[in-house]
Amino acid sequence: MAFDLENIPSQQGKVAIVTGANTGLGYETVSYLAQKHFKVIMACRDLEKAAQAKAKIKMTVPVADLEILQIDLSDLSSVRGFAQIFRQNYNSLDLLINNAGIMWPPYALTVDGFESQMGANYFGHFLLTALLLDLMPNTSESRVVSLSSNAHRLGAGKINFDDLQSKQNYSKTGAYAQSKLACLMFGNELQRRLAQAGKKILSVTAHPGVSNTELARHMPQYQVQLIQYTIGPWLCHAPDQAALPIVMAALDPEAQGGEYFGPQGFMEMKGQPGRATQSNYAQNLAAAAQLWDVSEELTGCTFAIPQVQAVTTS
Repeated sequence: MAFDLENIPSQQGKVAIVTGANTGLGYETVSYLAQKHFKVIMACRDLEKAAQAKAKIKMTVPVADLEILQIDLSDLSSVRGFAQIFRQNYNSLDLLINNAGIMWPPYALTVDGFESQMGANYFGHFLLTALLLDLMPNTSESRVVSLSSNAHRLGAGKINFDDLQSKQNYSKTGAYAQSKLACLMFGNELQRRLAQAGKKILSVTAHPGVSNTELARHMPQYQVQLIQYTIGPWLCHAPDQAALPIVMAALDPEAQGGEYFGPQGFMEMKGQPGRATQSNYAQNLAAAAQLWDVSEELTGCTFAIPQVQAVTTS
């Protein structure tokens, strides 16, 4: 059965976090969740842009219950500060949507020494999830949604553990592909570990296909316009449509842990949301476990998932 947001009941009383919520896919995702009466935490770096986005959503969704909290996913100290403030104000989290990201910037390292795309797209979200997972109720309606991309197949098509921060050789497209591959592998590995711990919480992943969002701000403007006015209408869809696989991953009652959602059209570039395909490497168990261990080491965070205690009867 096709996913239809109209069939999803009110989620009144539930709390969601959406990173990168002030623009593009994050903005549209917040709008959809607000329509279903979530309390949505807009986790954004730029507070002024976040306030403008909040006001705009409130104009179209008057019942929207929105709060802005600042976070810079490229700075692990900011991630820790965000998690601390959230925990002071909330004792439960139902949805964590790891959406924020950057694409194809000039080479730069974050304050923590990560290649900027790996830092903002992947490592920041790895740490954020680790710091908040214990607040999620143990139910299949509690979900971590990680954002990947069709680009996870590109570049080397695998994680370059020998040069994870692209210090030896930087390709902006290759580094972006690696960051999105890491997000997909993290989503898969998190689900395996949740299942092993007996948790009902779901880890799912999604990709938007191709859409004209601010993610393309590092592309030359002439390239953006060339695509927009030539092949764009056939290969791209609007951000409100591109966000639907994310919303489906978050809310579809039939979703299973470890599933990957994306558009169903030609080469998964646009179309209605549904189950998507992922590369063989993205499902490599040994590589995913290695990435997890490296991520714990580099973020300085042990990602513990407590086992569910078996109920015994006397």
